[in-house]
Amino acid sequence: MSTEIAPRTVHQPPLSLRDVETSAAAHVPPDIWDFISGGSGDEAVLRRNRDALDRVCLTPRVLRGHAEPSTAGLLLGSPTGLPTAVAPMAYQQLVDAQGELAAARAARADDVPYIASTLSSFTIEEITAQGAVTWFQLYWLRNRSRVVELVERAEAAGCQALVLTVDVPRMGRRLRDVRSGFSLPSAVRAANLPPTEAHTARMGLDGSSAIMRHTAEALEPALSWTDVEWLRERSRLPLVLKGILDTADAVRAVGAGADALVVSNHGGRQFDSAPASIDVLADVVAAVPDSCEIFLDSGVRSGTDILKALALGARGVLIGRPVLWGLACAGERGVRDVLSILRQELGDALAIGGCADLVDARRLRVTRETHCPNDHGGELH
Repeated sequence: MSTEIAPRTVHQPPLSLRDVETSAAAHVPPDIWDFISGGSGDEAVLRRNRDALDRVCLTPRVLRGHAEPSTAGLLLGSPTGLPTAVAPMAYQQLVDAQGELAAARAARADDVPYIASTLSSFTIEEITAQGAVTWFQLYWLRNRSRVVELVERAEAAGCQALVLTVDVPRMGRRLRDVRSGFSLPSAVRAANLPPTEAHTARMGLDGSSAIMRHTAEALEPALSWTDVEWLRERSRLPLVLKGILDTADAVRAVGAGADALVVSNHGGRQFDSAPASIDVLADVVAAVPDSCEIFLDSGVRSGTDILKALALGARGVLIGRPVLWGLACAGERGVRDVLSILRQELGDALAIGGCADLVDARRLRVTRETHCPNDHGGELH
């Protein structure tokens, strides 16, 4: 397995996230690129997320008299320059030596929260030291004492929320990783776990994914609402449940003490028959009280996508893979490029859509096209 990142060329600011993706794909090793980009099964949900977002249409308002719309917002009580948080993603050192540290610094500079993964390649303490508003993403481990330890460390390090991932009773079968026998290089590990509990992810075997084996060994497959209630009693931090798609689960989550929900299909990496996140967003928003903040995750690739999520009731969105693309291209500066593009695009979309701010965005009329051109120029029915 090749783990060498190709040398970077002279930095030129990209114009779109597609430009960032193209640049990243050109020099990230194929097996690492597949780990970043791939989904589960036939990757139907990957395609569905994009197609569904493309079908959403917003009707602009005119003659509104707003010269400079504001992209500033408030997420879980923290002021933000953009209604966006960096999604939790594992092993960011795969694409940049500074990994999570560089991404967190970029988040701090652009006033957006950074969500640190349980499976980060730097520790919670190292990440929070970068100064960003940091939320900690928790995978529920089989060893409950380890869960308690992680929560206590997150609180002590100054994390401002807990984000419990609830859609991974087991890892989805990601065929790209299975075919490549993907495993972590020796220099990358889950820094928040003891070495004895993280080594499996570096044990490559033909015809299997070391990451999948490690997840099966480490994560508790029988996570339940009782555990959520236990966690709610254990910590005073705002509690966010990530991976909600069904309205009944959304209602139950609020009853169990959740302060916010992330409507997410895990970026297409878990259940390959799941709906696109954007398609169920409005139903989830309608099912819970206004006091429960709703975020959209999975497939957001532009400022216009952010505006669509806001118009459907989301408080904000999570940005995942594009951050890794930016890291791969230019480290911290590359992530700042990604966030800068989103800020510019959202500002343009607000202005052209006739919105003064994010509150105005929620008043836009939403319709959906019946058919949507796909990448090959045909139509989806």
